[in-house]
Amino acid sequence: MPDSDRPIDPLPDDFGSEEAAAAFWDSHSIADYEEFLEPVDFQVNVNRRHFEIEVYEECFVAVRETARKQHKPVKQLASEIIKQRLASI
Repeated sequence: MPDSDRPIDPLPDDFGSEEAAAAFWDSHSIADYEEFLEPVDFQVNVNRRHFEIEVYEECFVAVRETARKQHKPVKQLASEIIKQRLASI
């Protein structure tokens, strides 16, 4: 609940950019703007999970360079390499 003793900045009609919106919400609380919130109906698909693994720097640099040459995201190429290697075991 907003503190009634402090002034609340008006909510901008348009932030103009994602960066401006992020800067605004970094320094403001959504609790101060509850009257502007509207319920939404949406579904979230959480079937895909992401994991982090530690690799040596030289391995990452090599994968990144190869991914750049192949015009692929690093995570895609890394996953392909791991799948191929596991299939050959």
